[in-house]
Amino acid sequence: MIQVIISGYGKMGHMVEKVLRERGIELVQATDDVQSVDPALAKACVCIDFTTPDAFRANYPFIAQHFKAAVVGTTGWNDIRADVTRAFEAAGTPMVHASNFSLGVNALFAAVSRASAILKGAGYKADIEEIHHIHKLDAPSGTAKTLASLVEEGLGTKPEITSIREGEVPGIHTLTLESACDKLTFRHEAFSREGFAQGAVTAALLTEGLQGVHEFSELL
Repeated sequence: MIQVIISGYGKMGHMVEKVLRERGIELVQATDDVQSVDPALAKACVCIDFTTPDAFRANYPFIAQHFKAAVVGTTGWNDIRADVTRAFEAAGTPMVHASNFSLGVNALFAAVSRASAILKGAGYKADIEEIHHIHKLDAPSGTAKTLASLVEEGLGTKPEITSIREGEVPGIHTLTLESACDKLTFRHEAFSREGFAQGAVTAALLTEGLQGVHEFSELL
């Protein structure tokens, strides 16, 4: 069974801790300063990272160099994705990342990808709305950006994204595909953060024997 160190002990970190305990997986440490972790200890552990874009940018070289594997749920670093990938591959540290670790959202990604490919050239316009809690630092959300890239790849047109920040909403994503004849609506609503934590722990288990850098959706 794997051992885990949580990087980022906020609301998501606490939810990951809850899921680990429910699934009988050892939590070795939870910290807001992952670079303070003893490298000898890190080498035996999977790092599950839910921090901030700035924190991950500062921490990823340490995580790549010292941990057994990493699961990254932090978003807002896509502009340095190539650098991150090179760092983990050079260190030989497997990494699984996702804009959203919810199994439901990953099913949504698959459905949107297929529908967009079917409707290519049929005159459909795409729009995305995402709603999150007021504490979320990046906008649009990583999930909305992933949806947009899937639509653009399949449909051939770039969707407009509207970002709303209100209250304590865990996350609602709505995609509409509309033509002169009809409209399709795809919607995912998270009831809590637990779905994200469950997916991240599932991803941590998948790192056993894994090599390279992967998106979570590739492994499902």
